[in-house]
Amino acid sequence: MSQDGKFEFESVQDCLTIQKYLEALQEGFLQGRIVLNSDGSEICLNPGGFMKFEVSVKKKGAENKLVIKVSWKDKRDEPPATGEISITS
Repeated sequence: MSQDGKFEFESVQDCLTIQKYLEALQEGFLQGRIVLNSDGSEICLNPGGFMKFEVSVKKKGAENKLVIKVSWKDKRDEPPATGEISITS
């Protein structure tokens, strides 16, 4: 994984190849583990819990753009639910 936790990939693919990528992502969401690897750069994600799901589409003449964004917080990044409370009357 890169030092800054980023992974980026861009290429031109046919519909069948993109379908296979989407199927791999679908399986990763089901299994709770998605590993992305390209040119020696790798990142592992563990999706779970509630996630933010966004879809945006832009069509301008012959140009089309579909963006799907999924985001979530790692459970280990959440502060533990500990602490004290004082209740008085």
